[in-house]
Amino acid sequence: MSANAIESPMPESFLKVEMQNKGIVDALYKGLSNGHMGTVAKLIASDLEWWFHGPPQCQYMMRILTGKSSHTKFKFEPRSIEVVGDCVIAEGWEGAQVYWVHVWTLKDSVITQFREYFNTWLTVKDISPHGWEIRHENHTLWQSHPRDLFSRSLPGLILGI
Repeated sequence: MSANAIESPMPESFLKVEMQNKGIVDALYKGLSNGHMGTVAKLIASDLEWWFHGPPQCQYMMRILTGKSSHTKFKFEPRSIEVVGDCVIAEGWEGAQVYWVHVWTLKDSVITQFREYFNTWLTVKDISPHGWEIRHENHTLWQSHPRDLFSRSLPGLILGI
């Protein structure tokens, strides 16, 4: 590379994978809303790793994914879907009582890990070794931002990736 060349912060192939991952998660939510569970099953690894934080009765997504509940019992309509590395973060809320964040981790175009946070503020931080090299920078990669729930007091968690 010449001294005058401008180095892109992310290689084009990485951006392509990010867009593909976002498309897979978007297809998952569309499949769920239409009741196409066969399509949903093709997007998720058979040994999906799952974590949940929130009231036990609010484990809606896992109940849908395991077939214990119908896709009509609780509608997941993401208000935002953002990519952070190999994670895709979806966020949604309905009024002042329901707020959720889903963190989907993909490997080779398959969802391998799912973290579900219900009525919990989430902050995603970079804890990789390169993140610690410059100690004065803010290493927050993503944080909850539901517009109509700011007056509500919810527990907060930090997810290190």
